[in-house]
Amino acid sequence: MRRRILLSTIAVVAITGLLLGIPLTFYAWRWVDDAARTDLQHRLQRIGTELVAQENPNGRLTTPLKVDSLRLLIPEDGRLVLEYPDESGVVHHVEFGERTNNPVAESMNLGTAGQVRLEQSRDHVRDQQWQMLTIVSTMVALSIAAGVVVAAMTASRLADPVLDVAERAERIARGDFRPEPRRHGIEELDRVSDVLDAATSEIAERLQRERQIVGEVSHQLRSRLTAIRIRLDELSMHDDPEVVAEANAALDQVDRLTSALTDMVAAARAAQPPGARAAVDVSAELRPLVDDFRLAFTRAGRRLVLISEGTLADPILAWVTRARLREAVSVLIDNALHHGGGTTVVTVGTAGAGAAPTVRVTVSDEGPGVSDADAQRIFTRGYSAHGSSGVGLALARTFIEGDGGRLQLQSRRPPTFAVFIPAATPETRESSAEFSSEPR
Repeated sequence: MRRRILLSTIAVVAITGLLLGIPLTFYAWRWVDDAARTDLQHRLQRIGTELVAQENPNGRLTTPLKVDSLRLLIPEDGRLVLEYPDESGVVHHVEFGERTNNPVAESMNLGTAGQVRLEQSRDHVRDQQWQMLTIVSTMVALSIAAGVVVAAMTASRLADPVLDVAERAERIARGDFRPEPRRHGIEELDRVSDVLDAATSEIAERLQRERQIVGEVSHQLRSRLTAIRIRLDELSMHDDPEVVAEANAALDQVDRLTSALTDMVAAARAAQPPGARAAVDVSAELRPLVDDFRLAFTRAGRRLVLISEGTLADPILAWVTRARLREAVSVLIDNALHHGGGTTVVTVGTAGAGAAPTVRVTVSDEGPGVSDADAQRIFTRGYSAHGSSGVGLALARTFIEGDGGRLQLQSRRPPTFAVFIPAATPETRESSAEFSSEPR
């Protein structure tokens, strides 16, 4: 911005200087020439007066002429040529000064007394013209230089405050909500700073309240999970092997829920989740989740299948947060369980290639699908076509977008939800290393 302001101001000053300087130079050049001719005319008038004073009653110049006063009226490097007849009619030719080539000359007719011509060296006039041109050029150059200085000061005065406001907005985006008491003396920018102060205070208060709520909710959930775990530990010592198996499976679910809760609380409290994003084997991460849901699908008389394009030797790696990926896909599978039908297929593959490879996870079933009206609002928080809370899909999209991916309804019939997340590459790992792993 500073460079643009500086260049535009310099351009305006330079154009103005040229528009004024070129005509001024032309008129100065002509003015010197006119001044030289005017000076010659004044000298001729005085010379004529001197010669008239030397005329006899017959209007003829007397011989010899008194030339001392005439010599004083000849300019430097000038020449005076006088032609006059005497009483006998003989024309005399008198010259004072050196002859020059292409002189500046003015002449005067004295009638019967003769004719007088006064010349001045054009080189002398040209020297004066070049001196005047130098003065005008110097003035134009000084004007442009002064304009450049003013432009630099103006650009700095305007650009620095704007850059400060932009840097402050960037700090706010990074989670730094400290107020900035400094003002720049520019009414519009100071008003923006005042608005930013009010906005940051409000955002900081809301974040503080939300973090307090998150802390309280997490504490209550941990207490309930601890109580559930104690009861499950008691059931795991039951004599019936089937009860023990179910209790151990439930304990695994409690452990996963506790781990997910810990990750989500850490993500909510940190500006950047501490060590959250990593190169994750998507198939390996989703396989336990699919196994957990498989029993519920079996009880409903349906099948849940996981299909992966990756292999053990060449797994599909994504640069995501484990907890966010699990919770988002869990919402999609649960949605297929309660609102879909037939076989539900979870597919892990890749999409795109080249500079931005992407991992694709799709969840599809053989249910009736999504109506055209519901498809427009299905991800809106609080909206539900089946009487549920309407939070699940909106929360799943938030989790995926938090890792730089996207969640979309790829097909209405059969219903297919697709998750697109960045693939793990050396570039993504280097870029993630720039963020701090410590919560603010």
